[in-house]
Amino acid sequence: MNQRMKHVMNWLQQENIDAAFITSTDNVFYLSGFRSDPHERLLGIAIFQEKEPFLICPAMEAHDARNAGWEYEIVGYTDIENPWDIVEKKVHGRINTVRTWAIEKEHLIVERYEQFLARYKDAAFVAAEEKLRTLRLIKDEQEKQILQEAAAYADLAIQVGISEIKEGKTELDIVAAIEYELKKKGISEMSFATTVLSGTKAASPHGNPDLTKITKGNLILFDLGVVHKGYCSDITRTVAFGDLTERQIEIYETVLKAEEAAINAVKPGMLAKDIDLTARNIITEAGYGEYFTHRLGHGLGVSVHEYPSVTNTNELVLQEGMVFTIEPGIYVPDIAGVRIEDDVYVTKDGVEVLTKYPKALQYVK
Repeated sequence: MNQRMKHVMNWLQQENIDAAFITSTDNVFYLSGFRSDPHERLLGIAIFQEKEPFLICPAMEAHDARNAGWEYEIVGYTDIENPWDIVEKKVHGRINTVRTWAIEKEHLIVERYEQFLARYKDAAFVAAEEKLRTLRLIKDEQEKQILQEAAAYADLAIQVGISEIKEGKTELDIVAAIEYELKKKGISEMSFATTVLSGTKAASPHGNPDLTKITKGNLILFDLGVVHKGYCSDITRTVAFGDLTERQIEIYETVLKAEEAAINAVKPGMLAKDIDLTARNIITEAGYGEYFTHRLGHGLGVSVHEYPSVTNTNELVLQEGMVFTIEPGIYVPDIAGVRIEDDVYVTKDGVEVLTKYPKALQYVK
């Protein structure tokens, strides 16, 4: 029995929960090692207090699940079968009555919840998210190694993107060059849609690259990450194309100062909110507080956005093994947008920065 599965089984016993049914792609991967996006088809792991768990997936993926290392029963179903009938049969073969189910309430859609209700009318349903978040919060040495490798690919992607900057190229030209180079290295999936934003477009924190041509005298923002062995990286760098105005330089240097101060504040025992406030106060004191419009960072691992959320209200105590981003930004409409982001690992007595690409303001001529 793998250790992660044991933790869930122990939790079911402690909380007197009969069974759990885990359906999100990321949590199924975390517990089983099998990553699949089955689209509209059902994918799930049923876990019990003492009985052997089972994984249900489309029949065409059953062999892949076994090859991924799942050592317990795999139940494959065809497109003409109702997988919920199969789940009910397999559950009943293990325990006679389910009085309480643990499910991912944030993931299970209404139609699937109704399938549960139709079969377990008298059962109660409790949320499994908090337990799963807690399990995934602290990364072990193997996870850390994979995250370091994913960060190195992100560093490479930034290097490629900056090398592609030339007047007349479009934002999407540069996106294509980045992803092509990564694919040649074996990276088939990005953590999210690769972002390259130029000029005033960078003042939109979640802007979309398009056929806008890059021109000199502007900042260019890169935000990207890769999925490597099931784990994500996430990096942002902002560089100058040609000469900048004094205001643009001031904004960049303010963000850099805030980001570096926040990183230096990370250590076990610190509160997440104090890391956020370290950066936020610097930006506010520089007169740009209203233009820092999002949290300082987010957890990173199997999901590109996971627990914890590094906000100025989160009193979570940092612990060794946590991995999260630090990404302050200033976004002044029609002037400039700057964000600098790194992935950090909380060590025994401080912090290790996983992303390494330089952050001093870089000018591309």
